[in-house]
Amino acid sequence: QVQLVESGGGLVQAGGSLRLSCAASGRTFSSYHMGWFRQAPGKEREFVAGITRSGDSTLYGDSVKGRFTISRDNAKNTVYLQMNSLKPEDTAVYYCIADQSIYSIATRHLANYWGQGTQVTVSS
Repeated sequence: QVQLVESGGGLVQAGGSLRLSCAASGRTFSSYHMGWFRQAPGKEREFVAGITRSGDSTLYGDSVKGRFTISRDNAKNTVYLQMNSLKPEDTAVYYCIADQSIYSIATRHLANYWGQGTQVTVSS
């Protein structure tokens, strides 16, 4: 059981950067694989990034590779998404997610736990 709260979304110009944060409650944060999904109007939800329990491995969706970086600080119960070189097509609601299976996160676009989402809007 984990509760997730995202922050850091907002409006940014194309080419700019944002860092999203996800604060997790509870004492079992380090037992979950974490990640970020996003969903834009009229589109299916998309896998953005995932990170394993200890942070020793990361995965990225093809559309964000080389631009986004996921990290976690288990001591602070927080996961981050650093987003650089933002494009208008990155505009979406970004959801912090947690699951026991990295496969579910990265491949099936599924997760047991979701945050409320934070809006990222990239203007051209």
